Order: sequence, then C-alpha cells, then structure tokens
Amino acid sequence: MPTPPDRPAAPPSPEPAEHAPRHHRTRAEERIAELDTSPTALLARIEALGAERDAALAKADEHLALAQRAAADYANLRRRTAEEREAALGLANELLLGKVVTLADDFDRAIEHVPDEARATPWLEGIAAIDRKLRTLLESEGVTLIEALGLPFDPHVHEAAAHVPGTGRPENEVVAEIRRGYRLRDRVLRPSLVAVSDGSPAPADRTS
Repeated sequence: MPTPPDRPAAPPSPEPAEHAPRHHRTRAEERIAELDTSPTALLARIEALGAERDAALAKADEHLALAQRAAADYANLRRRTAEEREAALGLANELLLGKVVTLADDFDRAIEHVPDEARATPWLEGIAAIDRKLRTLLESEGVTLIEALGLPFDPHVHEAAAHVPGTGRPENEVVAEIRRGYRLRDRVLRPSLVAVSDGSPAPADRTS
C-alpha cells in the first residue's frame, strides 16, 4: 500500500492565561494607586498641610524673635561697654585735671608772694612761663574758672568756709575767695571755697 503523506504539524496550543507575562507597576504608579483621592481625604490632607504650614511659620517667627532679641542684647551690651569705658576715661581725665589745677594754683600763689626785688629774675620768668602753659593746657581741655567774688552764694558751684560779719554787703554775697573753683565744660571740677556776708551792716553804717 502506498504511504500516506505527512500531515502538517499542529500549531502549538496557546499558553494558559495564568502564564501570560505580567505588567510590573512602577513605584510612582503604586503610590498613585495608594492615594485616597476622595474629596474627604483631599480636604483632610489640605487641612493637615495648612496646619503644618502654620506651625512652621510660628516656629520661624519664634526663631526670628529670638534672633532679634539676641541682636538687641548684643547691641545694648556694646553700648553699655562703650559708655562704661567712656565714663572710666572721663573720671581718670577729671582726676588728672584736678591735680593740674591744684598745681597751677600753687604756681599762682608762689608768684603772688615773690618779693618785688625778685620779680625781674630769670627764675621768676621761668615759673611764670610754666604757669601760663598750665593755664593754656587747662583751657584746651575745657577747664574754666568759676566766678565767685561779688556774686550771690550758689551751693552748686561755691563752698562756704566762713560767714563774715560787718561787711555791709547783702546776706550770702561772696565777699572773699579763699580758693579758686573750676568747671570742666558743664560740670563742676572743683567748687570755689568762699567767705560770704552774714548781712550785717558795716561798722560805719551802724546807728547808735
């Protein structure tokens, strides 16, 4: 018998559906799938974000206030330090000038008590030159004399050492200056030491 022809091979049967290749989702797709996009959930999320924002703004305001307070404290500290340093320098300058005016007064008294026959000597001329330099120095530093003689007694710039009777001058008028007084600009460096009238009349003016 003749051999029958070969039959064509049957096509491969399709793989079961469970063996079909799966589509793997990305992480972003998974996160999107996990999101609850319902209006209630979105509103709650918006409120939560708003609360977080408000908390962050409050914290930022708190930090800003702390920084401003620290800056103000530092500025105050610098100002106080500068003021204290200036006050210390001013006190030292005042003490030094007080010694200089005492020295200048000593020179003046020495010159006033020099005998007439010695006034033309080179020694006295040298002393007078030193006295003038001291006076110039004091003036350059803002030191000026306090007026006293013939003026009413002023406790702010005068210091009473005695009350003099029988001067015929008004009571509390300065009738003698025992020691000069000085101002350092608008402050009293040393008050004038004075004698004041007690207001009683002079002997010639008294009635019997």
